[in-house]
Amino acid sequence: MQPRRTLLSLLLTATLALAACGSTQSDRRAVPDGTPSSRSVAPAPAKKKPPVTLVAQPTWRPTITSEQDFRKLAKKVGNERFVKALLDVREGGGIYYFDVNVYQFHIEFAYREFYTEALTASRRAAFNKNYGAKKPDFILVTLVNHLDSDIWTFAFWEGDQMGRDHVTAAHKRISNTFFMGPKLRFRPDSPRQERLAKKLTAVPHITNDSIYRLSSQHTFNVGRRVGMLRLVKKGQDFDTLTFKPNEIVILQEPIPEITAVSGIISEKFSTPLAHVNLRAAAWGIPHIGLRGAGKTYSKLVGKPVLFHAKEDGYELRAATADEAQLLTKGAIKRTVAIPRADLNVAQLGWLPEIRAKQTPIFGAKAANLGEIAFAKIPGVKVPLGFGIPIAHYDAHMKKHGLDKRVEALLGDKKLLEDGAYRRQKLGELRAAIEAAPLDTKLGTEVARRIGQLQLKPGSGVFVRSSTNAEDLPGFTGAGLYTTVPNVQGAENVATAIRKVWASIWNFRAFEERVFHGIDHRAVYAAVLIQTGVNAAAAGVLITTNIFDARDTGTYTINAKKGLGMRVVGGKRIPEQLLYNPERRTIKVLSRSDEDSMLVFDEAKGGVREVPTPKGKPVLSDARVLELGSAALAVSKLFPGVKALDIEWLLEGNIIQIVQARPFVTR
Repeated sequence: MQPRRTLLSLLLTATLALAACGSTQSDRRAVPDGTPSSRSVAPAPAKKKPPVTLVAQPTWRPTITSEQDFRKLAKKVGNERFVKALLDVREGGGIYYFDVNVYQFHIEFAYREFYTEALTASRRAAFNKNYGAKKPDFILVTLVNHLDSDIWTFAFWEGDQMGRDHVTAAHKRISNTFFMGPKLRFRPDSPRQERLAKKLTAVPHITNDSIYRLSSQHTFNVGRRVGMLRLVKKGQDFDTLTFKPNEIVILQEPIPEITAVSGIISEKFSTPLAHVNLRAAAWGIPHIGLRGAGKTYSKLVGKPVLFHAKEDGYELRAATADEAQLLTKGAIKRTVAIPRADLNVAQLGWLPEIRAKQTPIFGAKAANLGEIAFAKIPGVKVPLGFGIPIAHYDAHMKKHGLDKRVEALLGDKKLLEDGAYRRQKLGELRAAIEAAPLDTKLGTEVARRIGQLQLKPGSGVFVRSSTNAEDLPGFTGAGLYTTVPNVQGAENVATAIRKVWASIWNFRAFEERVFHGIDHRAVYAAVLIQTGVNAAAAGVLITTNIFDARDTGTYTINAKKGLGMRVVGGKRIPEQLLYNPERRTIKVLSRSDEDSMLVFDEAKGGVREVPTPKGKPVLSDARVLELGSAALAVSKLFPGVKALDIEWLLEGNIIQIVQARPFVTR
């Protein structure tokens, strides 16, 4: 069966969103051809044209014999250039490499070139059988040149149920008709396909995880800015670092306290959901990962540069004289309104009694979690706990004269002009807040409630921040305030409460509020105390595809073994997955490279590090599906939020939700 010639009037726009089937972008529809309801429609086979003499068309070729031919049919997205191919498995069938700038989907090519009938719902259903375990007509593949590492792969849609014979047949036929056939490797995209690849001894393969690690550059946030290039070398004392808004910063290792700058280049990069990446997105600045950037651009350090992060690469060069004049503008500041604190309520509240509207009393973190706990979603739990209203922070500050100290500090002109001085004075303020004794009645009530939690032997509570200046639309406050894990004993809990209160004045929190135009005097700290959960695995789920803003139906999941405090640290690569709850498909982007994990220190309190074996997935397929269902149910509790940032953990096989907030980008 051979394709028929098409008219140029049939050409489709080249700017349509990428389909799935092996590319790095995920199609948001129910199946790659975009027919959510196709399963319920009785298939009706399409009429096929009789065989004709094989004649290549401008929109497809039976072979690709050179890179020039490949580029004529290919499309470049990010650091990948790809074409698609349709392999006819019927008797005498050929192989057809088609122009993805013309035909976005395999089905579009098939019905424009093979069939004369209109593409009805029933014919879509018939075609979609080619994604099943049996291929009645076609094998559908994508061929990709990973430009950064010059690796060539062929792949199937992550939901494709192809078997060993299909992969072997595809590899053989492509190798005989594609100019890079000898270098071509099968790239499994789903956990099922990864398991299949390990059994294919005759077909070379490479995982997305391996490709991710071999890459030397990733774009995390696009943008174009001018700034003074600065190199932050590995091993510098983080506690003394300050940054200027007009700096373009090269980081040789992840740091916990970077403040607003004009651009970030990370030599060591892990995931777009690391705190430094979320900050860059919220600031609206360019951010890339680039191995060896400090050495490559050492001659530009200390000079004004233009930094342009693009979807498919970057530009970093000396700024022209006209561009250098933009240096004084620095980062583009924002203005964020925060809920006005309610200081009239002092009664502690159990989480299931707290609702989202009570952010002015209990802070946004506790209020959002209370909403989830109140909903009692089947299969979803929130660790038991209670909130300490912000009124107690206010009382603590006033009782010990700390409010006057804050006023004097904010009136100090030098504080706003000298970063080192500002860091020092904020540290002194935090020390004073922590040193002031906790109110006796409050300490007694907190201890009584902790007793009611009936903690397991060797486990404590998490003492967490919950302010009126975090987890808000337009301002997440990710990583700004302090959490004290696995606290045991009444005295240690009292110390932890004061430490959380003091974290309102963390250097990074102060700087972030300045950037977002938030009045420091309007910010108050509540405290959330929760049962500690010694998690087997933990991570973050975003209810959208962070790699493709058009794909709002796919979830992004990051996961690591043990407690979740490392997931957003950005020091090691987590397990990164894309999950589509409608299609129930899982795409593997990377596997965790951790060789250790954090667990509770049952003897001393706090946490300790223990070794963990490499190689095994953090999440099984079943856990991914359950986590996706939980996230879908949680998202329905916040109907006005476009995408949620959900922190989760696994206690055995039980999903626990420990944070839910709007996912914020600029």
